[in-house]
Amino acid sequence: MTPQPPKILRQLLAEDTLCCLPGIYDFISLKIAESMDFDALYMTGYGTVASHLGLPDAGLATYSDMLNRVQGFCAASRKPIVCDGDTGYGGLLNVAHTVRGYEKAGAAAIQLEDQEVPKKCGHTPGRRVIPCEDMVAKVRVAAQSRASQKDGMLLIARTDARTALGLDEALRRAEAYLKAGADILFIESPESEEELYTIGQTFRGVPLLVNNVEGGKTPILPPRQLQAMGFKLSIYPALGFLAAGHALRAAYGSLLHSGDASHTSATPLEDFQAFSQLMGFQAVWDFEKEQARLAQAV
Repeated sequence: MTPQPPKILRQLLAEDTLCCLPGIYDFISLKIAESMDFDALYMTGYGTVASHLGLPDAGLATYSDMLNRVQGFCAASRKPIVCDGDTGYGGLLNVAHTVRGYEKAGAAAIQLEDQEVPKKCGHTPGRRVIPCEDMVAKVRVAAQSRASQKDGMLLIARTDARTALGLDEALRRAEAYLKAGADILFIESPESEEELYTIGQTFRGVPLLVNNVEGGKTPILPPRQLQAMGFKLSIYPALGFLAAGHALRAAYGSLLHSGDASHTSATPLEDFQAFSQLMGFQAVWDFEKEQARLAQAV
């Protein structure tokens, strides 16, 4: 029997390595990442909201919007997926409902944050956090709402306190969330290498997640250095959609200015046949051949 995603992720956390997770945001990015040698994937809130709704990650997506994506992504992947659960989409009852929904959908871990509603992307301005004791209650309810405390979906507690309230308050909150039942700690937007080091030293032996956003507030360090600091998960949520956005702008711009699709060769393109294989067309072709064979045999 294939191990369940939470079990696989727990095994990865137990290893003496740093696990790098690419951000997936639609089914093409999922298929490409799935075909590569990544151990786990990260469902980015920013990219998922942008690609699914065409809106900014500013508290505009509903629980149903995000659950729809979680269900689809997890059903299409054999690898553990860490899924963004925003603030839990409401009060304590909503948090319990969200956790059960994400777990049933197949998420290996859910990420919950201590922002006020409406929340905002972690590397954008204007974020405000709820009182620490309110988030402690959310974490406690989330931990208790899982189907299994031992083997169930992991709980990532994220604090956005660093930007508005400073690193010391972020560390204090992370400690409180750990005691409330979080499996993994995520201190969002540290602003220097020294702060990353402090986080790692403060929570030695605790699974830590670091968020690498190109153009964001946190310096992007080599994986080996992050591992030495004590981090276990390193996510790259924006890498995929920023790369795709750049490639699309270049390809579409070439088409616009030349008026001829054959002149877009300045932008490297995936091979059409290979891409069709990746998207699952081989099963379609095999099915059609088999049906044609059966029809001829009648």
